[in-house]
Amino acid sequence: MSIELLAKQGRTRIYGGLAAVETSRLRQMRDNAMRSCFSRIEETACRMEHVAHIHGKEYINDAASVSVNATWYTLEKLDGGVVWIALGDDNQTDYTRLRPLALRKVRMLICVGRDNSNLHRAFSGVVPEIIDAGSLAAAVQTSCYCGIDQAKVLLSPATHPGTSVQELGREYCHQVNEL
Repeated sequence: MSIELLAKQGRTRIYGGLAAVETSRLRQMRDNAMRSCFSRIEETACRMEHVAHIHGKEYINDAASVSVNATWYTLEKLDGGVVWIALGDDNQTDYTRLRPLALRKVRMLICVGRDNSNLHRAFSGVVPEIIDAGSLAAAVQTSCYCGIDQAKVLLSPATHPGTSVQELGREYCHQVNEL
């Protein structure tokens, strides 16, 4: 296969193909302990999980992205027109790595928390619209009625929530389904 044909397939298909190659290599492994270790890997809950399509918007639960790196990977995979719901109240997180992706892909940032100053500092002048929401329910309501058509409404905290990831993901899904 030529490099041009490979490039036309896109990043997602290339990564999928590489994963398939690695999977076939794992099947050929003779070390049963290594093979059994990799066979127990399960899909992570609350990771790029489709929740619903409502009013032309796709709602995505990515509550498992509790670091800047995980959120970077998620934003990298999505097309533009993202309404990003992030958690505030963490003034220690360095969001600078997300700025180039946010500039290209995020049209609105909804900050959930009491102190969202770190998110405002990091994305002011990068994201066209930054809104504070006191709760996840308010953030979901705001995303529903924003004027961005065909948006992908993404819950991706980029920092560890005060609760469990599964609880945050369930709450997000519940609020979306209440719309």
